Amino acid sequence: MIRSVLRGTGSALPRNCVTNAQLAERVDTSDDWIVERTGIRQRYIAGEGETTSTLAIEAARSALEVAGVEASEIGLIILATATPDYTFPATATQVQRALGCRGGIAFDVQAVCSGFLYAMATADSMLRTGMAKKALVIGAETFSRILDWEDRTTCVLFGDGAGAVVLEAQDVAEDGPGILATRLHADGEHCDLLHVDGGPSSTGTVGKLRMKGREVFRHAVVNLAEVLGEVLADVEMGIDAVDWVVPHQANARILDATARKLGLPAERVIVTVDRHANTSAASVPLALDVAVRDGRIKPGDLVMFEAMGGGFTWGASLVRM
Repeated sequence: MIRSVLRGTGSALPRNCVTNAQLAERVDTSDDWIVERTGIRQRYIAGEGETTSTLAIEAARSALEVAGVEASEIGLIILATATPDYTFPATATQVQRALGCRGGIAFDVQAVCSGFLYAMATADSMLRTGMAKKALVIGAETFSRILDWEDRTTCVLFGDGAGAVVLEAQDVAEDGPGILATRLHADGEHCDLLHVDGGPSSTGTVGKLRMKGREVFRHAVVNLAEVLGEVLADVEMGIDAVDWVVPHQANARILDATARKLGLPAERVIVTVDRHANTSAASVPLALDVAVRDGRIKPGDLVMFEAMGGGFTWGASLVRM
């Protein structure tokens, strides 16, 4: 069967690491307050000359190097972001230009924190139907540019970064590697709970991020547990078969609560929220790259990705490495 096989991972972070103590110098907060409520200890903030595209390009180059794939072989680039460089053109085309892989398909996907899963599912469909042979799927964000730094309940939660994977369509055995199953959902009924209060059509401004944290937490735990169950049902497996869960790194409390609801041991959950904070669409591929490079995630492992973001959007995907 034809599957989209994950060939390599990569990531990129801005130069500037900001600890909670440093943040407390400009925001009415403290290290204890942030750690207790979120588990976050630091985050990376984009500086001058660092944009969503520059981070995406660095992550993409890293993933290509690991995969042993030349940029000229890439026929599809899908970039998930809610913070593009420009209203248009798509940031994916900026990546395409920088890599020198012209002539293929390149576009952005906007599903906020679930964006990487939406992008990966789209790439999977296009690879399996022959529209391309190899793809770059990237999650990249500079959320620091849309934060209200006067709102201590939200500005402490987010950071900037990028993660990328190289996918290749391969003919594999049933027990071979690749994306096994994906489920995606959306429910616009709750868009006011997590949104940005601006945009080119509505206000003509970029706007700032607004969130009702308690309500988002409640929906996240229920939705994520349910969608993981749907994916496991599709492949007729139980949670015990999964070696690792790589979740969206929103908040340590959400990660803990979701793991408990699933009966999943905490040691099988990849956690990077303490060092990266919430990097939205970048968080899943960024956490994946960390766990691959430190040797936890190995070839043959069954890995579950999951995320929920503004919209609401949410989803999960099971991959054999």
